[in-house]
Amino acid sequence: MPAKTLDELVSLCKRRGFIFPGSEIYGGLANTWDYGPLGLEMKNRIQREWWRRFVLSRRDMVGIETGILMNRKVWEASGHISNFGDPLVDCKKCKERFRGDKLIEEKIGVEGAAVLTLDQVQPMLVAEKIKCPSCGNIDWAIAKKFNLMFKTQQGVIEGEGEDIYLRPETAQGMFVNFKNIAQTSRKRLPFGVAQVGTVFRNEITPGNFTFRTREFQQMEIEYFVEPGTEAPIFEEWKDAMWQWCLDIGLAPERLRVREHTKEELSHYSSRTIDIEYKYPWGWGELYGLANRSDFDLSQHSKFSGQDMSYTDPDDPKKKFLPYVVEPTFGLTRTVLAVLLEAYEDEKLAEDDTRTVLHLKPLVSPYDIAILPLSKKEHLMAKAQELYKKVVQSTSLTVDFDVTGSIGKRYRRQDEIGTPKCITVDFGTLGEDPAQGEPDTVTIRDRDTLKQERLTIVALLERL
Repeated sequence: MPAKTLDELVSLCKRRGFIFPGSEIYGGLANTWDYGPLGLEMKNRIQREWWRRFVLSRRDMVGIETGILMNRKVWEASGHISNFGDPLVDCKKCKERFRGDKLIEEKIGVEGAAVLTLDQVQPMLVAEKIKCPSCGNIDWAIAKKFNLMFKTQQGVIEGEGEDIYLRPETAQGMFVNFKNIAQTSRKRLPFGVAQVGTVFRNEITPGNFTFRTREFQQMEIEYFVEPGTEAPIFEEWKDAMWQWCLDIGLAPERLRVREHTKEELSHYSSRTIDIEYKYPWGWGELYGLANRSDFDLSQHSKFSGQDMSYTDPDDPKKKFLPYVVEPTFGLTRTVLAVLLEAYEDEKLAEDDTRTVLHLKPLVSPYDIAILPLSKKEHLMAKAQELYKKVVQSTSLTVDFDVTGSIGKRYRRQDEIGTPKCITVDFGTLGEDPAQGEPDTVTIRDRDTLKQERLTIVALLERL
């Protein structure tokens, strides 16, 4: 059963070192978050598994890492400078600012909000009697277009530099390098380029923990295809993205695919679907899949003067601009959805409840934890010996925990999602037959709470 409220998860994340408020000792900075030791490890494991599955395991994929800062003309060509914005509305009473389309969407649905022009946003807010979330007022100012890109300056003299932007997506770095990648990788169509990186969007109303922030990470693919072949490939990627959701532990009943209406489509897209997850506050976008046609390569050919077409190796006379199918995975949103899905306050007895994260081993920060029963020197030495054997003979991530009673340590490992705990006790040392045979350890399962006694040799073989 996933977390019923965001507050439960936020508390756990801070208490156990998954996610901390940004700049906290200075009072924080609204809607900024830092990933602690466990959150970073979990995020990295998700990223590594994504990269293994969608890049390393496929002959038709390559990777790239492009810069956060790019020539301003890239964003002129892509349409971001002219089109990448949201309708901003001010409450006349409290002066708070909001995304007008999102306020309307919450009242009448996404399809109704998508068809509105900028001039229609404020009248619709009034007509639907939509109240300001901060003060409850219904007196709204006329909506304005707000560009979501962060602008900065490049130059040594303040105020005299050239305007440049922090990238709002990783995609354009892949598009402008299309010719470089095609020539050096010698890949034939269809093939894809993958990138994982940080992007920036000056969101009007960030919130809901890490769901909507101004800085986040994407795992993105641009899959280049011959025009006319994109429809079945689009479906293949939709299926692959859905299966990924299931494999990382998301329940199918809390997932859905939503097709964008014509009015919703971005300026570059001829078809877009969202894979949405049911968060505590409602359905929200987790991943997106778009048919970008040849929009981006065509625009960059036009603005740069460079030929971005692809030449068929088997027919040099056959040149064309490839179409692009774009699967986009939000890495930070993946972490949030997986944590919410895994969270449970489980009632064990009349007066006993434990908090547990039912994380799949694929994404848990630790695979196992090794726990000496006490801090006695000979127990610690045996446990440390086992720790070294496991680390050296496997690729598992291993925690070593000695602080607190064994019961409290079990509960801590439950809270951070460790699938298995291995306890080294006096039976392991041959000092207490009641605890077990010499050179055996106890394995405890996080989800079932069942305990099993195994020899160390059998344990290492199983791991």
